[in-house]
Amino acid sequence: MNVVGLDLAGSPKRDTGFCLLHRDLCVTSVLHTDEEIISETRMADPDVVSIDAPLFLPEGRASLEQRGPPHLRACDKELLRMKIRFFPISLGPMRMLTERGMRLRKVFGDDGFDVIEGYPGAVQDMLGMPRKQAGLEKLRSALVEFGVKGGIKKKDITADELDAVTCAILGKMYLDGNYLAIGVEEEGFMILPDASKLRSH
Repeated sequence: MNVVGLDLAGSPKRDTGFCLLHRDLCVTSVLHTDEEIISETRMADPDVVSIDAPLFLPEGRASLEQRGPPHLRACDKELLRMKIRFFPISLGPMRMLTERGMRLRKVFGDDGFDVIEGYPGAVQDMLGMPRKQAGLEKLRSALVEFGVKGGIKKKDITADELDAVTCAILGKMYLDGNYLAIGVEEEGFMILPDASKLRSH
């Protein structure tokens, strides 16, 4: 079972966290260009690509250039209901991230890879882990305690890589069937952990 987790940056000038998770062993790196991201993902030949970026527009919105509502997708409204913090796709830098995420989703989909939208902040909240803002060592320790091995222990691991590891964990849960799909099919689903199955595990 190979899973790729991507903590995608909106701009190639900023760091994108990459994680290849094979069972419980992870290898992480920092990438920048679309070409790097696509090449590394293809080489991994993953069963699923789990991306931290909006991959779909709200139903009724023709493009990111369109001004005004709708700003929220059904999955975003569900996050609000769950009291999970997030940034709307039409907010400033999120527009660039959404455009890039949608572009890469199409590339990987055309390659035949299963692609899911994740959100590491929500995953961490639901799994009882601290977000990176609370300190990288705290998040790293929580991921190690969760069972992740390998590259998670490298000394200079970045916040983006830790979020990519979180995305990869979500991808593994997806393959194992331990997930919730929130939203509506017309907009694409966001994948979250199924807390009820985790409690019974």
